[in-house]
Amino acid sequence: MSQLRIGQGWDSHRLVAGRALMLGGIAVPSDLGEDGHSDGDVLLHALTDAILGAGALGDIGRHFPPSDARWKDADSSIFLVGAISLLETAGWRPVNIDATILLEKPRLAPHIDAIRQKVASLAGMDPDDVSVKAKTREGLDAVGRGEAVEAMAVVLVERTES
Repeated sequence: MSQLRIGQGWDSHRLVAGRALMLGGIAVPSDLGEDGHSDGDVLLHALTDAILGAGALGDIGRHFPPSDARWKDADSSIFLVGAISLLETAGWRPVNIDATILLEKPRLAPHIDAIRQKVASLAGMDPDDVSVKAKTREGLDAVGRGEAVEAMAVVLVERTES
């Protein structure tokens, strides 16, 4: 059996007025936030799916379904921490994370270090093992028009038991 696995995750949400823009567990100042059943944190949702995928443990909808009222307006850090716990129970641990957030505005450069620190803390990892990048869609599609936000993530995990 392999000692390493890779998981990938992706999420997107519409942006609407009256909601906080949550990215990696950090509230980023913005006039618009994610429209989601939980707090809509696309980065933590993508990371949760990447973690679950690496462990062959299903996806976020299986473990934290939007049909379950417990997750209404929930802090998405619960999902990531829960996925890490499931991964560890299955005998794996995360080695590194690489993630990209796609958003036209606001500019995320001033917030990237805080997002990396928060993600690392939630995942029980060293911040040097967590990469978070920000990109725009340069006016293309719903993200480019400022109507949505996306995040993509990959995670490398290693076996902790033989």
